[in-house]
Amino acid sequence: MSGRNKLNRFTSEMFSDDSLGRCSGCCVCLADMNAMEKKLAEYKCDTNEAICLKLVRFPEDVDDDSTAFHPEYSHQLFGDDEVAFGYKGLQVQLYYSAGNLSTLFKVKYTARVTEKFDCVEPDDVEGKIRKIIPLGFCSNSDDFISLLEKEANFKPFGSLLHTYKVHSVEEGADLTYQIHKADLSCPGFREYHERLQTFLMWFIETASYIDVDDDRWDFFLVFEKYNKDGETLYATVGYMTVYNYYVYPDKTRPRVSQMLVLPPFQGEGHGAQLLETVHRFYCNSPKVQDITAEDPSENYVKLRDFVLVKMCMALPSFSTEQLSRGFRDEMATEAREKLKINKKHARRVYEILRLRNTDMSDEKKARDFRLEVKKRLFGPYRKNQRELTKMRKCLRPEELASHISQMDTRLQHEELEKSYQEVLGEYRRVLERLAQA
Repeated sequence: MSGRNKLNRFTSEMFSDDSLGRCSGCCVCLADMNAMEKKLAEYKCDTNEAICLKLVRFPEDVDDDSTAFHPEYSHQLFGDDEVAFGYKGLQVQLYYSAGNLSTLFKVKYTARVTEKFDCVEPDDVEGKIRKIIPLGFCSNSDDFISLLEKEANFKPFGSLLHTYKVHSVEEGADLTYQIHKADLSCPGFREYHERLQTFLMWFIETASYIDVDDDRWDFFLVFEKYNKDGETLYATVGYMTVYNYYVYPDKTRPRVSQMLVLPPFQGEGHGAQLLETVHRFYCNSPKVQDITAEDPSENYVKLRDFVLVKMCMALPSFSTEQLSRGFRDEMATEAREKLKINKKHARRVYEILRLRNTDMSDEKKARDFRLEVKKRLFGPYRKNQRELTKMRKCLRPEELASHISQMDTRLQHEELEKSYQEVLGEYRRVLERLAQA
């Protein structure tokens, strides 16, 4: 039961008509009930604020509040209202060593509801979180700090695929990052992944843990390479999991399942580096048909648009001269064979690059581009027209009238124009990022 529901149930039971009637000589007024509700409400905590996450490099980071970050989501553990009931000043500390992700887990609070109200129990915050974090965590800061000394022994798992640099304004220097491909044969990787995947629950709305024992999973990891007291250390930045689906008769279709760049590193271009590196890794395999994504989020689609456009700009069939001739089979074929991009995504790349090369202040060129995009967008509406033709043959007049009203032509045109404007906005944002790259 969520914190909000628990509070509502408690107050409703405490002040029900039956309970009031049984109270001998006692008159509980509405003001008393409101006062009790307010008192109990003081023991409600926003779990997204109460949970504090850290990636710790130095002992002083443990007590430095500026290094903490908080979940975007906590509904999978604490219900849709994302509230924990029964505590004042609740703070859940989930601190990870920056590289190996050794974990410190502590629950702190200034007061618990059971200290004053014997008839209501607080949420089992510690029990809920224990369900998603693996065993072996520390429960006191001293033990955790002692583990930081072992971070120098941590090295990235698997094989190195790509190294790149990102300029840090704060550091005043270029920082080095590496992308590795790992699997369960790497010593210690299974335990490391169990710790790493706990971040999914806080930053992916519909996250779930995967079955790592299935050997069709590929793991791609991003690390920052840095120096501490003359030693080279590594910090976990983010990761991606990819599942290799079978495609008849002898191909595979890698599908991106999970992708996360940890909050302290977001907005620095690591997602684009990771996605492009993964694409190029699979491009080298003749067994790969194309690369897809499982239930991609809006942010992932934006990232994919940027990466695929950047990659396709180097293909001859996507040159400026070829773009003016419209979307052709040669584009889809070259994108699939060289970059493992499917036809649907290749078409979207074409439209973005076509917009890049179109002078939208020229009325004729702008109209040609608009019609090109709308022609694709009209596909679902054309399907509706075909269905209407079929329905004319088998539906009664009143049923037909109902369906026709749902397919009103004027409404379809309005929806088509709305879809076009949304797509145009998406394409322009990709081109703005491309111009800054």
